[in-house]
Amino acid sequence: MSDASPAVRGTDLGQSFGERVIYQHVTFQVKPGEVFVILGGSGSGKSTLLRQVIGLLPPVEGKVEILGRDVYAGGAEVLARIGVMFQSGALFGSMTLLENVMLPLEMHTALPPHARADVARVKLGLVGLGDAADLQPAEISGGMIKRAAIARALALDPPLLFLDEPSAGLDPATSAGLDQLILNLRQDLGTTFVVVTHELASILAIADRCIMLDKTARGVIAEGDPRQLRDASDNPTVQHFFRREAA
Repeated sequence: MSDASPAVRGTDLGQSFGERVIYQHVTFQVKPGEVFVILGGSGSGKSTLLRQVIGLLPPVEGKVEILGRDVYAGGAEVLARIGVMFQSGALFGSMTLLENVMLPLEMHTALPPHARADVARVKLGLVGLGDAADLQPAEISGGMIKRAAIARALALDPPLLFLDEPSAGLDPATSAGLDQLILNLRQDLGTTFVVVTHELASILAIADRCIMLDKTARGVIAEGDPRQLRDASDNPTVQHFFRREAA
């Protein structure tokens, strides 16, 4: 891993809705080139934290920086350097996979149509969908939808990708294939990944480091290599999570 400045830095982040506090004092750093996982049980604030980091939900307190720039002060210039895969895939059903991947290129570049199509085909090839470019989302499986959404997130060659529950709803074999794709993209492209998930097998397969949010504690209760947390943490909540035990 690089010793350069953090790719993502969250400092003393807090979020509440009315009087309901979701979390407070959340601080973390994501190193360039690593796979960093935000994990925790249902209602712990994983997806809320992701929304804060990618500029969709201003924090009640604290600061988010991406590549050294304040997300909420830098605006579109900062957010143009990230790619996001939402949990559902969020593909446009009336478009082919090729057209979906071309969309960011149409919105943010001056490339002519044939060049946009060439780039989009390359991105689909990277995720193993080179032969599915002309299919629509309704014609492909859930795992292929997730891969197509990653291809679209890669369209502008961002150094950072944010994935929200990439394995949700997938069978174990498909989920394992998606985990391997993430690792391959990190190795081949040097992409930094921030992944929200509660899927234990995926966490142990892909994560270099993680933070664990807890609903009761309203914040971070563990940070580090998930394999070390599984084997050595003395926090009962962390132990229950990694051992798949009822609390």
